[in-house]
Amino acid sequence: MASPKRFLPPISALRALESFARTGNVSVSGRELGLSQSAVSRQLKVLEEYLATDLFIRDRKRIALSPAAQSYAGEVRGALEQIGRASLRLKANPRGGLLNLAILPAFGVRWLAPKLPDFLRRHPQVTVNLGTRLSPFDFRTEAFHAAIHFGRQDWPDVHYLRLLREEVIAVAAPDLAERIATGNPASLFDLPLLHLDTRPDAWENWAQQMGITIAPPRGMLFDQFASIVQAAVHGMGVALVPTFLVDEDVAQGRLVPVGGAAPLSIGDYFLVWPKADAPHEPCRLFEGWLRSQVPSSASGLA
Repeated sequence: MASPKRFLPPISALRALESFARTGNVSVSGRELGLSQSAVSRQLKVLEEYLATDLFIRDRKRIALSPAAQSYAGEVRGALEQIGRASLRLKANPRGGLLNLAILPAFGVRWLAPKLPDFLRRHPQVTVNLGTRLSPFDFRTEAFHAAIHFGRQDWPDVHYLRLLREEVIAVAAPDLAERIATGNPASLFDLPLLHLDTRPDAWENWAQQMGITIAPPRGMLFDQFASIVQAAVHGMGVALVPTFLVDEDVAQGRLVPVGGAAPLSIGDYFLVWPKADAPHEPCRLFEGWLRSQVPSSASGLA
């Protein structure tokens, strides 16, 4: 099979096409690219000859891209933007060492972010870029080298490093907590419950560990713990949240534990990275550093 590289036109011609597709005007494209009108026209002609394909619909008064060329220009635009981002990353870190890490917002802000300066101090050649992903994804189609995952070891084709066992606690604003009957934790489920959309069965699992059987509970749905905590503080419902997110709110009296139970564990946090890829050096350094940040009894590689 012929290599697609054989069909790569000059980048100057591709830039001219991308600009013309947006502006629809050769003169405007020329000003944007710092070229004369005739130079832009020549670049478009070069591209047409290179591809041996008619790209334009011409009449006496105007020139426009054909529908197929419009689609082609959209793909070219995406490729040029990707090249631009890659160039920016290289300029920002000319010594190399890029780690793209997908994080869970609450865990990333409260647990990982305070520790990251130590990693960057130890490995100044590595640039860490953080992005948010709330659920597992395919590493083959995403530009991430590793990710933070919560729950069980149910992400296929990845290595796991256990970071932290999460303990959750049910909390409510003091006024709402007073409505829970003393000695009857099941009465908690008569109150509005707050849910995280990536953990739809969290309340059922918690109730099961408490020895309580409940129907799937309903209530307000949120996409991040930060929003749930604020909703609970303002008395909008009972929240089931990680202890490390609400320690300060409980200490200040904005929230109180309810349900009569000690914190319970319903999952773990892991660092995950793909098995299929060759070892990525910045990821290897990050994984080794993370091992030093967690108790030896908590970590484990699978």
